[in-house]
Amino acid sequence: MVTARRPFIAGNWKMNLDHLQSIAFVQKLAWSLKDAKHDFGKVEAAIFPPFTDLRSVQTLIDADKLDLELGAQDLSDNDSGAYTGDISGAFLARLDVKYVIVGHSERRTIHGETDEVVGAKVAAAHRHGLVPVLCVGETAEDLEKHGPSAVPVAQLRAALTTLPAGAEIVVAYEPVWAIGSGQAATPDQAEQVCAALRDALVEIAGADSAAATRILYGGSVKANNIASFLREPNVDGALVGGASLDITEFASIVRYQNHVGV
Repeated sequence: MVTARRPFIAGNWKMNLDHLQSIAFVQKLAWSLKDAKHDFGKVEAAIFPPFTDLRSVQTLIDADKLDLELGAQDLSDNDSGAYTGDISGAFLARLDVKYVIVGHSERRTIHGETDEVVGAKVAAAHRHGLVPVLCVGETAEDLEKHGPSAVPVAQLRAALTTLPAGAEIVVAYEPVWAIGSGQAATPDQAEQVCAALRDALVEIAGADSAAATRILYGGSVKANNIASFLREPNVDGALVGGASLDITEFASIVRYQNHVGV
């Protein structure tokens, strides 16, 4: 089943830029995109700043009516209570956050988040009207042992066991071996895994929901390779890390439709 899916370019700033730096960055980014031949009706762009920047960025987006969506980098699976340092989805919703990253490989490896925890965070996002950007991906060891799609598909299934019927979700395939390495997967490799993820979504949520769900690629995405990924039928955008901190580079990624050959 084929449906039109609006391409989605998401910039994950990780632990970079304080709230003052973020204001200057977003102003320059918005100007760079506004000054270019770019149709926001065709491509959705979102930025995912650190928690301390969210209020400043949200105020700027609202006041200047910028064509950018706001996302958060994580949330707690709890709604409130004695969870020092955690951030509730309810807090994010009050800041007009639309998207939230869940299950990023850095959370899984550095903070030990299991599939069970990731699934609980997906459910928490939906409780508060947030759209989870669910990250799945394999390490180099996983790739050698299990092949290219087994681990990402298993992570997807585990995270969506309590997904309500018709709930919106974005899936981001990020091979751990490619993140920050400078060595991206090939478009064929990304397509193979993204197609397997969509097939799994058909079984989990039905054909209509699977056809409407956007699946992103992430891992050493640059302006010079984004177009090749977006030519693939099951790759609907990108979750961009380091390149999202370079205004010129990120703006060029968002404007991938203007690149030669697209």
